[in-house]
Amino acid sequence: MEWNFRSAGELAAALRAGDVSSAELTEAAIAGIERDDGAINAICVPDFDRARTAARNADQARARGEDRPLLGIPVTVKESYNMVGMPTTWGMPQHRDFQPAEDAVQVSRLKAAGAVVLGKTNVPLGLQDIQSFNEIYGTTNNPWDPARTSGGSSGGSAAALACGFGALSIGSDLAGSLRTPAHFCGVHAHKPTVGLAAIRGMSPPPGPALPTEADLAVVGPMARTAADLGLLLDVMIGPDPLTLGLAHQVTLPPARHETLGDFRVLVLEDHPLLPTGAAVRAGVNRVADALAAEGARVERHSPLLPDLTEAASLYMRLLVSGSVARFPIEEYEQLRDRAAGLSANDHSLDATRLRAMVSSHRDWLEVTNRREIHRHGWRQLFTEFDAVLCPITPTPAFPHDHNPDPMQRRLDIDGDEYPYFDQLVWAGLATMPGLPATAIPTGRSPEGLPVGVQLIGPMFEDRSTLRLAELLEQRIGAPPTAR
Repeated sequence: MEWNFRSAGELAAALRAGDVSSAELTEAAIAGIERDDGAINAICVPDFDRARTAARNADQARARGEDRPLLGIPVTVKESYNMVGMPTTWGMPQHRDFQPAEDAVQVSRLKAAGAVVLGKTNVPLGLQDIQSFNEIYGTTNNPWDPARTSGGSSGGSAAALACGFGALSIGSDLAGSLRTPAHFCGVHAHKPTVGLAAIRGMSPPPGPALPTEADLAVVGPMARTAADLGLLLDVMIGPDPLTLGLAHQVTLPPARHETLGDFRVLVLEDHPLLPTGAAVRAGVNRVADALAAEGARVERHSPLLPDLTEAASLYMRLLVSGSVARFPIEEYEQLRDRAAGLSANDHSLDATRLRAMVSSHRDWLEVTNRREIHRHGWRQLFTEFDAVLCPITPTPAFPHDHNPDPMQRRLDIDGDEYPYFDQLVWAGLATMPGLPATAIPTGRSPEGLPVGVQLIGPMFEDRSTLRLAELLEQRIGAPPTAR
């Protein structure tokens, strides 16, 4: 029996029934990695010896009558998570030898739930790309077409799942880093509501892992099935034990509905700043048609929708101002000179990003105030709708592009070129206000590449988009595997 492509839920049931052991699952996963990962390069730091030990311990625990949510299930972890005994580099060569003193909160939670960690998955330099490549570990290829990217920054995790290298993985998302790789590789991912899952230990080396609050970034689950997202999210949610938040445990409300026909969904396929490619547009409409066929209320327009152009601008300003905060002063001064040379009439996203790099604290306060106004708008929208269905990026996975100056890269959308980072406008739609968003596969493009969409929901109503994803998976069908 082929276990490597079974869902975590199926594996848990088989383990409980005694149909398979964790040692057998782990050996099957390791064999798959050793056979297939040479062409993909998803697992950048294997940890097979400790995985085998963890699997034996899981089997012994089960023999003693123990049962935990992930007991004995093989998983992977994004390289950016601290894990004792393994390097945490974020793809930065100067930190290739850094090893943390303690596990990240989420790694601790995986282990406490009984998971067997097979190893770490590849990332881009500093997690700051829509592709996954770096000087230390090389390039992760798309399992469906090795000439294309697997996405970033959780690209190694998405590729691993598509290839059957573990049933689950944990990643992170600041600029679509969970959702975009899932879309490119044909798997599922969930960007939780901001603050829902503790992020300590998912921090760049070599600094200490501090219990800080993230402004935009989240950590979240990745899986091959929608149901598995909920299984892993339940392990991940909760405040950091080092913060006062421990006194305020989060209890998520149940899904708003249990059948597709009861959902009210706003469908967006066009963005005012960037066209949507035909393959992604077809994926959006495939899901919209499935919803309508089941009797769901499907709308294409709403006066309650916050302004998408301003939302993209606010997102870019928040994203970029944070990413350059630690730039050397010489680089900062060069950016300031470039920004000063911009035309006052230049309102492009490239110009917005450049201005954001040298923005003041006063500017940042203005942006955060506008964000609160957008959050209010989303709350109003979700009194009339239960979810928003829209693209994750405007295209399927694109060919590898390792131009060292990302500002010179271009994205081909049905024959026309656009600035590389403009594709983040769809990911930022959920990230800027901190909303939950579930990435689901919808099928494949005419070239055979996976296509996904995202389901954006109300803040802290993660279970609604997760349930909608499950129901759609049952209606549309599970995605095919890459190998």
